[in-house]
Amino acid sequence: MSWLFGMNKKPDPPLLPQEPSDGAPGAGGEGGGRTAAAGSRPTSAPMEAYRFDSSALERAAQAAKDLEKSSNAREILSVTKQQEQTRQLEQQSRIKEYEAHIEQAKVEQVRAQGEERRKLLAEETKQHQQRAQYQDQLSRKRSEDQLIQQHRMNEENLRKQEESVQKQEALRKSTLEYEMDLRHKSDMKKIEAEMAARARMERDNQDLTLEQIRVRAAEKRDTVLNSIKTAGAVLGEGASAFLSDWDKVAAAAGGVSLLALGVYTARGGVSVAARYVESRLGKPSLVRETSRFSLFDTLRHPWSTLRTRLQKSETDALAGVVLEPNLEARLRDIAITTKNTKRNRGMYRNLLFHGPPGTGKTLFAKKLAKASGMDYAILTGGDVAPMGRDGVTAIHKVFDWANTSRKGLIMFVDEADAFLRKRSSEHISEELRASLNAFLYRTGDQSDRLMLVLASNTPEQFDWAINDRLDEMVEFQLPGLQERERLAHLYFRKFVLEPATQGVKRLKVDKFDYGDVVSRIALMTAGLSGREIAKLGVAWQAAAYASEDGVLTEKMALERVQDAIRQNRKKMEWLSEEERREGKSAAPQTEPVV
Repeated sequence: MSWLFGMNKKPDPPLLPQEPSDGAPGAGGEGGGRTAAAGSRPTSAPMEAYRFDSSALERAAQAAKDLEKSSNAREILSVTKQQEQTRQLEQQSRIKEYEAHIEQAKVEQVRAQGEERRKLLAEETKQHQQRAQYQDQLSRKRSEDQLIQQHRMNEENLRKQEESVQKQEALRKSTLEYEMDLRHKSDMKKIEAEMAARARMERDNQDLTLEQIRVRAAEKRDTVLNSIKTAGAVLGEGASAFLSDWDKVAAAAGGVSLLALGVYTARGGVSVAARYVESRLGKPSLVRETSRFSLFDTLRHPWSTLRTRLQKSETDALAGVVLEPNLEARLRDIAITTKNTKRNRGMYRNLLFHGPPGTGKTLFAKKLAKASGMDYAILTGGDVAPMGRDGVTAIHKVFDWANTSRKGLIMFVDEADAFLRKRSSEHISEELRASLNAFLYRTGDQSDRLMLVLASNTPEQFDWAINDRLDEMVEFQLPGLQERERLAHLYFRKFVLEPATQGVKRLKVDKFDYGDVVSRIALMTAGLSGREIAKLGVAWQAAAYASEDGVLTEKMALERVQDAIRQNRKKMEWLSEEERREGKSAAPQTEPVV
């Protein structure tokens, strides 16, 4: 049994056909003879392995007998059958795998044939394209050659025409020159003949001409002498008659005195009236812009003045002004205080707005005046220095004019550090020093008619007396992220969306997410002031006007933003270089002790 189980685990290899041996059934005599003959011949070693072994049959028969006697013969037989079936199934699976490999090989062959066919078609298409391109190049070459030939022919014809015109022009010019030469020669001969005749006539009449000159001179001399004698006699008789009559002398002296008094009185009255008219109806030369009524400005610009008068007064001082929330709250308190001060006839407070340029200082000053019901006047500090010694008079005129306002006036001095510099540490001219002293004199006390608002980018340059006159200082900083987004929304709507929706022919807006673009612009424009963002709106409008179809796209808007950012960086580089140079050249200074 153990031998049988060993056979099931590892089947023997199939036997190959072998030659019948002597003891094999069915072996004839001839076969035995062949065997004997073969046994007499030497046999190779590999053929020994393929000879039939009868002992195996005997062992198999003995195993079969033992198996029949065994009580587990049926189970062993069934196991043997199952093993045989398993081997048959494995053989069938191998056959199916072989067939699947054959089918796969056929599919691969078909795919390879299709790939070859595709490559062939692609190559044929490429050849056709190259042939078509070559034909197109040939046709273009022929067309270009024809155009070149035609161009050469045209140039040749044009050259021939120009040569013909030049020849005709040269011929006409030579004809004109010949005619002018003949005319010139004829004129010269005529002039020579006239001059010769005139010279001959003068030589003939020289004695007569000299005699006429002598007679005229004698007559003129006698006439002048007689006039002098007559005038002397008349003046002498009149003077002697006037001096001999004392009543006439007294009347003449009184008349002259009254005439002088009238002249000087009229001059003084006209000067006083002119100053009164100038202070009431005119505008001082230092005032750049004002909301006060001016007769001269009304006569020069009647429509703009009327339109300004018809505008409704604003109630919110921060309408259209985008600032940081804390700063807005503080400025709103200042606007309410100013409005109530005017209503209750109180004393106004002087303010200082300082910070980078373009952050809304001037804009809020105008809004503050309109919201409080007061007049406003805008001055610039750079206008005082060029006036020289007339600066003092101009400053006094401004304050005299401001005090005549019935509503009260907010005087906004932009770039105030231009003439309100330190007197002790700055090298300023005597005229500018006198103007500063006049300004200090007129602002020494609190006023219920005038509110002073100064604006400066460098408040540290102010004179100490100017700082003493300030009641409150407000710093305007560059807009933050939220403020930049609000400003971008405001100016995009003002300069792009509103003109596009109002029917402007040359301005349209492409379809894109405006809110998302404005948010991205707010992130990109860190460090830009409100004025620079306002200029972005004008740049977007200009970009649409410059395009072919007048459409503003997202790409164009972002490109203008990148340009503004580069320009801002360049300005900052210039500013840092200037500050570095000033830091190297300036000597350390100390503040005066007060």
